[in-house]
Amino acid sequence: MIFVVMSLLNTQCTDWSVKFLNLPGGDFGMFSLFILIFCSVITGIGLVTVIIFRKSYHSILRIAILYEAIYLCMFIISGKNPFSYFSNPTNENILWILMYGNSLVILLLMFLIHLLYSKIVSSKIKN
Repeated sequence: MIFVVMSLLNTQCTDWSVKFLNLPGGDFGMFSLFILIFCSVITGIGLVTVIIFRKSYHSILRIAILYEAIYLCMFIISGKNPFSYFSNPTNENILWILMYGNSLVILLLMFLIHLLYSKIVSSKIKN
């Protein structure tokens, strides 16, 4: 469930980033769909990892960190450098900064959900 939520949030944030930057629809119209497919691959890799090491991944935070690590590694492997904006300041290059930033914001959101879930579970155990 965590993988699906993070994938959908990344896809939606990507769509908002493309619209915010007013990037051309011909080049970036299907970019959100590409990110959804990209995130689906990450979800598959993450699910296999969680199934293999199921005793290690028992909390929302650990699964979210695993997803984020795979997501960032896949971006690094694909050759998308977020710092290319500083040498060539275009909207296309700032999109990659936003992509990395969005993923970190989503990780922070998952951390807050983890804290909330932990508080709820600990209060039920006390009662």
